[in-house]
Amino acid sequence: MKKAFTAVIERCPDTGLYVGHVPGFAGAHSQGQSLDELQHNLHEVIEMLLEDEFWEK
Repeated sequence: MKKAFTAVIERCPDTGLYVGHVPGFAGAHSQGQSLDELQHNLHEVIEMLLEDEFWEK
């Protein structure tokens, strides 16, 4: 089953990196040099967090 999450994305004026976080999902934040890289990184973070949540039950 796939889940959908909404991320808030901004571009850091100092570094030029895209930074994103998923509101209400503690620890779900990342950054990337492109939107594609950020999406990939957020996907990995969310997978790890969901896996940790599964194993903690």
